[in-house]
Amino acid sequence: MTSPVDVQQQTVRPDSAAPPKPAKEPVLTPTFVLAWLVSFIQYLVFYILVTTMALYAVRQFAASDAASGFASSAFVVGATVARLVSGYLVDVLGRRKVMLVALAVVAVACAFYVPAGSLALLIMVRAVHGAAYAFASTATMAIAQSAIPASRRAEGTGYLALATTLATAVGPALGLLLVGSVGYDAMFAAVLGTAVVGLLLGLLLRKPLHQREAEAAANEAAKEAGEARKTHARFSIRDIAHPAVIPIGCFMLVIGLCYAGVITYLNAYSEQRGLVAGAGLFFVAYAIAMLVMRFVLGTLQDREGDNVVVYLGLVCFVLALGLLAAADTDWHVVVAGALTGLGYGTLMPAAQAIAVSAVPPHQLGTGISTLLLLADVGIGLGPIFLGVLVSAAGYGAMYGLLAVLAALAAVLYHAVHGRRDVAKTGRAAQS
Repeated sequence: MTSPVDVQQQTVRPDSAAPPKPAKEPVLTPTFVLAWLVSFIQYLVFYILVTTMALYAVRQFAASDAASGFASSAFVVGATVARLVSGYLVDVLGRRKVMLVALAVVAVACAFYVPAGSLALLIMVRAVHGAAYAFASTATMAIAQSAIPASRRAEGTGYLALATTLATAVGPALGLLLVGSVGYDAMFAAVLGTAVVGLLLGLLLRKPLHQREAEAAANEAAKEAGEARKTHARFSIRDIAHPAVIPIGCFMLVIGLCYAGVITYLNAYSEQRGLVAGAGLFFVAYAIAMLVMRFVLGTLQDREGDNVVVYLGLVCFVLALGLLAAADTDWHVVVAGALTGLGYGTLMPAAQAIAVSAVPPHQLGTGISTLLLLADVGIGLGPIFLGVLVSAAGYGAMYGLLAVLAALAAVLYHAVHGRRDVAKTGRAAQS
């Protein structure tokens, strides 16, 4: 005899069950992983050299403090100038083509550090290296961003930002270790070898297969319709700074100015206050805090929206700057480093996710270069204005003022992006 339960079980059809949830689109694809590795190598080379170049100029060419400083910062000058056109050329000429040429130029520039026989030649090599780095980083980021699913944009951008984080933690210490143990020539050889590895990995890096197929189909359809696809547009101011990215870029310009006060004056500040040990662990704490939280904050931004992550980053950055203003023990500086990682280290990838989502796929290069250009302007101009402030009022007043400026940046963010509905709704929900 069949029980009612048995009858119910027999009459239940498979199609009556709830439909399974769609699987998440993967982030860690071969394209993304290779782009991550290429980015990491570029940042690693940058941080190895930036910590050793000024002293090398002094020892090799008896350069003055100002000249040795320019030997180091010429890299940033070259990168900033190149960013004016890097996005446009990446979008027009093709991401992979620009990336490979730029990676080759980076390797050639690294090969010329030892033969550079004068300070002027060294500065020229640094500027060329910086320009090639700008093109390579813009193209590589555009390829990586094209491989990230739209519903997981912030999560994938956060993982991409870990390349910078790890390079920040490893590069400076590795540069000093190589100089102290094997000397400058061996360090330059190691840098050249690393750059060549980056070029070889770049040769393996291609757009995702589905994108190549879609572009081929679109080109074939255009040919059949007798339409020539326009690949070379006239250059305009929109190709230097994409209008959709300028608002969030201006926000990052202010944040970059605040961050300039940290990276430029931390060492002198720590020596004046007797906090050298704390300053030595500042960027270690920065990297650890950002590394841990990147696995959480990107997913949170995709699920809950941009605002929750950006405002959290602003609060942490304001606290970090305020703590530096009042620090009188080493652990204060270490905690400030961790808060800076949660602050600036959170704001940069969050802003990049916002910028990338604001531009169409074929203008990823321009969108990324616009954001990086404005952030670099803040970091580059910051020391000029802050140096005057330090001379007049001291480091404590400077960091206190920067804390206030970072707090005011929250108002700017709300005005340019935070009040919009797209900032309040996660990308996963939008998709």
